[in-house]
Amino acid sequence: MKKMNKVLSIDEKNFQSTIEPGVVNEEFQNLLKEKKLFYPPDPASKGTCTLGGNFALNAGGPKAVKYGVTSNYVLNLEIVLPNGKIIWTGANTLKNSTGYNLTQLIIGSEGTLGVITKAVLKLIPLPSYTSLMLVPFMDNDDACDAVAEIMHQGITPSGLEFMESDAIRFVKDQSYAEIPFPLDSSISSYLLIELDGNNKNQILLDSEKIHHVLDKYNCGEILFAESEIEQERIWKVRRSIGLAVKAFSIYKEEDTVVPRGNLTKLLKGVKQLGKEYGFKSICYGHAGDGNLHVNILKDGLTDYEWNTVLKDGVRKIFELCVSLGGTISGEHGIGLVQKEYISIPLNASNLDLQKMIKKIFDPINILNPGKIFP
Repeated sequence: MKKMNKVLSIDEKNFQSTIEPGVVNEEFQNLLKEKKLFYPPDPASKGTCTLGGNFALNAGGPKAVKYGVTSNYVLNLEIVLPNGKIIWTGANTLKNSTGYNLTQLIIGSEGTLGVITKAVLKLIPLPSYTSLMLVPFMDNDDACDAVAEIMHQGITPSGLEFMESDAIRFVKDQSYAEIPFPLDSSISSYLLIELDGNNKNQILLDSEKIHHVLDKYNCGEILFAESEIEQERIWKVRRSIGLAVKAFSIYKEEDTVVPRGNLTKLLKGVKQLGKEYGFKSICYGHAGDGNLHVNILKDGLTDYEWNTVLKDGVRKIFELCVSLGGTISGEHGIGLVQKEYISIPLNASNLDLQKMIKKIFDPINILNPGKIFP
């Protein structure tokens, strides 16, 4: 599918674009930016990931807290069914109440129901101004609690990211990005808060409101980045965390998600389970929508502990997520790795229904067999 990498049209009048699935996310973003248009879904891997891959997993990214995820921007899909027939799943309209919503069924189906060959995407105007602040916290609980408090002010940031200090040290130690701010041993974690819009004064007012909220917490000195260059240097640190962890150690990444008000409980629970099962975790992610990436390091674990004992620890993490009103994947999907855990959030009736849908689309199981369901 990588060769199907053309942007077929950009309809500036209707704020739509028709693309092929092999288009790289960031290349598409840059093309739209020249026309002052915006496609918000922006995974950390946007420099290499394709839009087709984003469709398969219903990818989100930092901007999901304000703008939503991939499914919010897909109007229509051309797909090849397992029997070779080609259909369009919807219409190139903002409203469509005609039959079942096949477009949304295909998004997030991990390539198990059909092969996407074209997509019609909804675009929005590019915001004129962006501001970014980096907030250090002495305590992880304060960082997590501040997330909900910021949202209660009537402010919806275009990015609200959580990063443990250890995650940033990994980026520095593995030389994946320059760290454009001092690393203090007293700092436990950081929030990366982005605001955007077309009214610069409103962004400044919202920044002041957030600053007042943060006065309640034990924070270090807040770093404000106004220029695009300064902002990109900080964002590069955030986007490099996954690569830095991968370079340091064999690891497992869990894509946990809970209602954001339960983020503190989730993070505490993960760290407690780490003590019980003997694993070290590096946590970071999209705090604004409760999506915490938990990177579990093999580090000093034996092969037996890694391959056998740790499975129980991962199961406990997922059970914790569900008990907090969440689920086991926010944007990375199930695939092969997580399918043994899918019965934690989904009961037998739900799974049976999903398997029936798969069988209707793909009765001989030729599309991505063995994924999602155990």
